[in-house]
Amino acid sequence: MADIAPAGLRYPWETPPEHGTAAIEVAPGVLWLRMPLPMKLDHVNIYALDEGDSWTIIDTGFSSKKSKAIWAEALAGPLGGKPVSRVVVTHHHPDHVGLAGWFQTEHGAELVTTRTAWLTARMLTLDTQEVAPAETLSFYRQSGMHSELLEKRSNDRPFNFADVVDPMPLGYTRIRQDDTIVMGGRTWDVHIGNGHAPEHATFWSRDDNLVIAGDQILPSISPNVGVYATEPMADPIGEWLEACERLAPLARADHLVLGGHKLPFTGLPKRMEQLIENHHGALKRLMDFIATPRSASECFPPLFKRKIGEGEYGLALVEAVAHLSHLYQTGHATRALRQQDGAWVYQSKV
Repeated sequence: MADIAPAGLRYPWETPPEHGTAAIEVAPGVLWLRMPLPMKLDHVNIYALDEGDSWTIIDTGFSSKKSKAIWAEALAGPLGGKPVSRVVVTHHHPDHVGLAGWFQTEHGAELVTTRTAWLTARMLTLDTQEVAPAETLSFYRQSGMHSELLEKRSNDRPFNFADVVDPMPLGYTRIRQDDTIVMGGRTWDVHIGNGHAPEHATFWSRDDNLVIAGDQILPSISPNVGVYATEPMADPIGEWLEACERLAPLARADHLVLGGHKLPFTGLPKRMEQLIENHHGALKRLMDFIATPRSASECFPPLFKRKIGEGEYGLALVEAVAHLSHLYQTGHATRALRQQDGAWVYQSKV
């Protein structure tokens, strides 16, 4: 199905490059590549910035034999045989950091990212579980996960970060809010987002109209904003809205936004408005829906307005928890443990 640009946005390229074997030059010295992902969102965008005798790449894709083989083709093909000297990772999620350690150890590349992204990624690669931790199962139960799915997750080997992320050696270069970084002959301002991932880096060129946005700003989808057992009282919705409202004044109509998924686009001021309003709208629908007390798993209809399958269930659940917890923590809802299943149920305040 074609990716349709939301109202007010435009896609300069309607067809993406073939995975790994081709690249599209989106600006002088800036190549857009794609790597495949084995999930419904079946790709991640990679950007290669020409440093003359080498490349800086933005994000990496999953770690797998297939991904490494595709990277070998990309390096020999679209990247012209020049080495990767630097890997810049926007945030810690596996589809973005998966091969950062491999580029460091096998290619001698420098890793550049935020402190939270590096610490989180390295910690998760070292945390391998053969069975789901009790804390995770308790979190699922309190979120109202369906009993048959909870039983299945109790017995199955859980997803481990290290399954798709190469080991990460010691050492990286930190970036933070208000830093500048020179990449591909341009000076970029670093602006930090939050919500989808903590301390998510975005890059805004001082020399032309480019914005490298990772998953903080996507065109036709909103990035997942979820609460997990690691920090059950986190408020990523509040952090997401704060980040969007802080980044929105930077947006110009001529900005070409290079996101981590989907297509590059223009119309950034409108998109920032949409991303903010999407969540305010979801919170309003949710407030109406929880006039009757409901658990997170019972709140999919007003949030997603479509059927959620098993493959999407986990992400939908943590996003529902995030929205409900935001309402609770901002004083717009109450919550209580439901005796029959041990789930938190939330109710809007009159």
